Amino acid sequence: MNRLEANDPVAMCQEEIEQYKKGDYSSAFEWHTKAAGLGHVESHYRLAAMYHNGDGVEKDRGKEIYHLEEAAIGGHPDARFNLGYHEGESGNIERAVKHYIIAAKQGDDSIQSLLEKFRSGFVSKEDLAAALRAHQAAVDATKSHQRKVAEIATYPGKN
Repeated sequence: MNRLEANDPVAMCQEEIEQYKKGDYSSAFEWHTKAAGLGHVESHYRLAAMYHNGDGVEKDRGKEIYHLEEAAIGGHPDARFNLGYHEGESGNIERAVKHYIIAAKQGDDSIQSLLEKFRSGFVSKEDLAAALRAHQAAVDATKSHQRKVAEIATYPGKN
């Protein structure tokens, strides 16, 4: 039995990526829907992107937000950042800041957005400093010798 037949959400997500690259958005959507139904966070994030762009589905902001929320709850930092962006666009600056702070603590590069909100007076100096420290700690936690070796092997020209 292969991983797709075993309902492995990671395999489903990989299959979606292959179908998406081929331009088969309908199949990509089906695979992500199945994987998201099994709780796969990345699939929720990718479904949000499909609803945002209208790839294989009609653009639907409500469904986009729903899948971003599911991905963010599951710990997806890019989804959290995107929720912050949407909240900011809707005028909910305090909620946007909260999303940006959470994303920064997860290692997302939302620091620039926090700096903008700090300059506008929506983020305190203490909150910004705490977010910067948490962001650095998250980034440092992902550093390892094995990751560096893998990066060099994957991207030989990059040091």
